[in-house]
Amino acid sequence: MYTQIVGGRIYTPSGWIDGGSVLIEGKKIRAILNTEIPVEGAYRIDARGSYIIPGGIEMHVHGAAGADFMDGTVEAFRTAADYHLLNGTTTIFPTLSTSSYETIMKGIECTEALIPEETSTVEGLHLEGPYFSVKMAGAQLPELIRAAHPEEYMKIMERGNGIIRRWDAAPEIEGTLEFGRYVKKFNVVTAIAHTEAGEKEIKDAWEHGYTLATHFYNAMKVSHKKGVYKVPGAVETILDMPDFDIEVICDGIHVPPLMVHLAYATKGRERMALTTDALLYTGTPPDFKDPTGHAIVEDGVCKLSDRSALAGSVATMDRLIRTAVKQARIPLIDAVYMATATPARIMGIEADKGALEAGRDADVLFLNEDLQLRFVMHRGRVVRGQEFLYND
Repeated sequence: MYTQIVGGRIYTPSGWIDGGSVLIEGKKIRAILNTEIPVEGAYRIDARGSYIIPGGIEMHVHGAAGADFMDGTVEAFRTAADYHLLNGTTTIFPTLSTSSYETIMKGIECTEALIPEETSTVEGLHLEGPYFSVKMAGAQLPELIRAAHPEEYMKIMERGNGIIRRWDAAPEIEGTLEFGRYVKKFNVVTAIAHTEAGEKEIKDAWEHGYTLATHFYNAMKVSHKKGVYKVPGAVETILDMPDFDIEVICDGIHVPPLMVHLAYATKGRERMALTTDALLYTGTPPDFKDPTGHAIVEDGVCKLSDRSALAGSVATMDRLIRTAVKQARIPLIDAVYMATATPARIMGIEADKGALEAGRDADVLFLNEDLQLRFVMHRGRVVRGQEFLYND
């Protein structure tokens, strides 16, 4: 059975299409048509003038609706992923912060259980740590930060092969260069994070397989004095490396909009992805209390309880796009690209995700003129916006 989406401005790899339609068969996009003429037997969805864009891809997210992926239960994974789905994330890579070996194993088990489920948005696991700089820990638990020892990460990869899709580390920490080269053999995206690295360490990391900068600008050094001389930090070094990918928390708080625009102007939409880095507080009521007491929500962002550092965001996918356009002065066509096509390419899922194109998954969002999310479809299933459905 076909579904035909009409009545909106369609975002495609070639640009916007007006007066066309998206033809869906089952879970996949069958074709992008240049006409709205009804296809015989197709169920019609009227976008009512909306922007019709691909579903968002979130490759760095810790939880939502009171559920943390570190809870280590399938129920927590589902709760958080389902909340983000309703807010525009049709593909998700759950993130574990710096964790014990046992917590990582539980995360692998939960991810493995969810990947095959037909309605699941989970595509793989992201490990943020534990091989970081204690001085740049931020919201990471310093007592769990450790050096990268082969006997640990090899055992983790043996169990998580095909499940772990991304792993972050600080390249100056003992063992992390060899670690990067090793996990790359398993097609894992290796990223730099929570680091004191400078120019040499960043370039060494690149040679050992690191290709992505985690929450760019945050928890990494900028240009600073060494003796009487100025030296570049990780930020300037990565901006100067044209093939190094970056992700930016585009909530308008973690990174000032001017700096988001600067990163975009330097890297372009092909090398910059938007991310939420959202915590379990996302989508919770004002009186919600984290039982661990680790962080608080204040001024629209998560902070450590002692207010010494930002801990993460309460953003959702739709907010990333609005912030990029309205605050960081990024054209909508590029903001959408950085929330969809760029993360799809970085995570190696571009054959199925990241664009409205024949053969890809039918993951579709509607944004109104004010860039507010109004409709979500995941693999051909409408999960938000039933009011847009009709039959002639």
